[in-house]
Amino acid sequence: MTTLPDRPNTALLVIDIQKGVMAGTPRRDEVIANIDTLIDAARAQDVPVIWVQHSDDDLERGSENWEYVEDLVRLGSEPLVHKTYFDSFEDTELESLLAERGVGRIVVTGAQTDACIRSTLHGAFVRGYDVTLVGDAHTTEDLSEYGAPAPEQVIAHTNLYWSWQSAPGRSAGTVDTAKVTFEAAEAG
Repeated sequence: MTTLPDRPNTALLVIDIQKGVMAGTPRRDEVIANIDTLIDAARAQDVPVIWVQHSDDDLERGSENWEYVEDLVRLGSEPLVHKTYFDSFEDTELESLLAERGVGRIVVTGAQTDACIRSTLHGAFVRGYDVTLVGDAHTTEDLSEYGAPAPEQVIAHTNLYWSWQSAPGRSAGTVDTAKVTFEAAEAG
């Protein structure tokens, strides 16, 4: 149960599914299809869908690589959070958007697993949110030439360690798309 008072709602975060970010990522099409399935389910249940879009020197705001992939379509009523740090909460309006909607639990999807996804998971958790990672709805590029593990290992490790994350008064976990629910966790 979230430690944030009076926040019984859940939101779906779609993080950085941008053309330049997704180019060459493993399971690209599967991840995008799973996110699209989650977006449809969230919309059908009146669950807020919040889009996050990164920009930096390599992903210049307004460039083609900066744009979201065509496979996913944001509705005009769905907020778009612009960020320049890995953590989607850092120096953005994400926290106020979630507070306005009474959100105390977030379901996280997107890219890059070892940067923006991990940073946002931890950023949300330390801020008091319950945080669910969708294990088959995030991906990352291959950074093995810089000493990182292969992308599939990064994804598997993140899914594993997030499934065991815990803290007082908050819940965390990893589930696949087919098992995602947008209902708040029961107090236990």
